[in-house]
Amino acid sequence: MRSVAHPLFRVFLLAVTLALLAAACSSSESDEAADAASETTATDDETAADQTEASESSEDPTTTSALEAQPSVEVEGFGTSPAVPEGFDPALAEALTTIFGAGLSRSSFVTSDRQSLDALADSGDPRVAWPLSDIMRFAGSGEANEILVSAASSVTGLSLGGPGAWGELVDHLIAWDIPAPPDYVDYKRSIFTLVSPDWDPFFDDKATEVDYRHWSWGGVRIDARAFDETDQPCNCIPGADNPDVTDADGGDWYEDDRVVFGVVINGEARAYPRNIMEIREMVNDTLGGRDIAMPYCTLCGAAQVYYTDQLPEGVERPVMRTSGLLTRSNKVMYDVTSWSVFDTFLGKAVTGPLAEIGLQLEQAPVITTTWGEWKAEHPDTTILDESLALGRDSDLLSTRDANGPIFPIGDVDPRLAVQEPVLGVLSADGTPIAFPVEAARSALLDGNDVGFEDVSIKLSGGGIRAVGADDVELGSHQAFWFAWSQFHPETELWTQDAG
Repeated sequence: MRSVAHPLFRVFLLAVTLALLAAACSSSESDEAADAASETTATDDETAADQTEASESSEDPTTTSALEAQPSVEVEGFGTSPAVPEGFDPALAEALTTIFGAGLSRSSFVTSDRQSLDALADSGDPRVAWPLSDIMRFAGSGEANEILVSAASSVTGLSLGGPGAWGELVDHLIAWDIPAPPDYVDYKRSIFTLVSPDWDPFFDDKATEVDYRHWSWGGVRIDARAFDETDQPCNCIPGADNPDVTDADGGDWYEDDRVVFGVVINGEARAYPRNIMEIREMVNDTLGGRDIAMPYCTLCGAAQVYYTDQLPEGVERPVMRTSGLLTRSNKVMYDVTSWSVFDTFLGKAVTGPLAEIGLQLEQAPVITTTWGEWKAEHPDTTILDESLALGRDSDLLSTRDANGPIFPIGDVDPRLAVQEPVLGVLSADGTPIAFPVEAARSALLDGNDVGFEDVSIKLSGGGIRAVGADDVELGSHQAFWFAWSQFHPETELWTQDAG
């Protein structure tokens, strides 16, 4: 018996189309998410074989293992994964191309047929759950979504349902490390560019290190405004360029016990209030004579600063923007000048012309503290002007994000709680090290030394920072444990006993 039943598959396709277009055009959803958190059909066996050969030779990390058999495994907290069969059925490849291929368009999402979706649902191949999950993210909660949920349940063995079905599905796919099907990036491009054509260049680079399986929509539209045009309103999370600042006395609008992200470059100090960063999420600034970009990911509690000057000859200053996309609950940022995507957590270009030259941005230290403690130690500090809050007062880490990640992250290193704040740093030899913030700060206040290998932790401005040999500043920053550990899976963890 078919696992997906629906009398008119074209009705299903039309319903998904309408949901996709509504997602693309909804300004109210984008505003809420800014507070709260986006080829040719194989016609015969010979063509399918050619496609399989191309997939086997691809360097794309989402498909290099797509044709290898994968046995069922038990993953703590996620149960037993479904087995992945060896190879890939040419009929399945044809069904995927029929549904998700290059023929997809904003005006017509009726190029597929009932038989193709039934083939996916009946295949027993969990790899097809990835493109199904991508459409589920946009399909809303109506009948179209129910059809997709049924198909995804069939191929994964999960009992999916309710408003959390998409997140539950993707969490399991990540934790189980289910490979993507061949040509997955092309299918994902077709789906995502229905919502925003501006995302199209992000899928161009087939040699990228990006794991496209983990990309999802964060619920907002892309910020595609050019440099220094951020005074123009946008239906997006509105980054800020060259923000207005005041002196410490002018910052009396911000209560002393509220959180700031403090940065000192070449002796010049500046405080970035968390409530403004939750609204802006991206600032391109100049401090201490250096150009910088400061992404803030509310979802992973991480404010970082990257130098965007002193680059290789011929490279124009990257101007960072919020793409509206996420990867394992971390914002995906991009340079609006070159349209190169950067790994926000690592500061490395991963697609586009800046990835081709292997651009890696240097990171400056960021101290998470309170406004009162920061200005007491840095009386000459400046602070972002209150006007940058756009009349709002956001405090997501005390409301929306208080109970854990709201987007899929998969399995997490169990050594700490998922939202335990850590100070993350790379040692001189590149070893990632995490210091639980409260434990490290408490030990320092008690007069104890805190360090790991050649890294030492110091009290600074009410927070903590990391230094290396000869007290050389290291680009440390605070983040939730789940975020630091998933982007640095080999991280060392400082404990009081080890320290």
